[in-house]
Amino acid sequence: MRKIIFIFFLFIVSCSKKDCSDINSNFTSYKNAIEVVQNTSFKIEEKVNTDSSWIDSIEYFSCDKLTGYLIVNTKKGGSYIHENVPINVWNEFKNADSYGRFYNQNIKGNYYLDIN
Repeated sequence: MRKIIFIFFLFIVSCSKKDCSDINSNFTSYKNAIEVVQNTSFKIEEKVNTDSSWIDSIEYFSCDKLTGYLIVNTKKGGSYIHENVPINVWNEFKNADSYGRFYNQNIKGNYYLDIN
């Protein structure tokens, strides 16, 4: 019986994510944007744990497999979110020799998420 309840719970949780095509980009804050993106179902959802001195992990979410949201989680507990990051930039980032250098040279200042 416990197994059936657990499977039902997993089904409900997995079905509770909304589809990325329904995402509303009128976020109230960066924290809200990160929460909405992480709780939405995308065609591409990838996470890389890094060995960087300041970046803990990087996450990429794409609905159209062309561009997407990039979330950079720092070792100090902060997070940065960027939108419209091309998938080729994501692929280069996740394979970079230095995540911090790549972020500073290729992402920071080039891709923004504007809060209205």
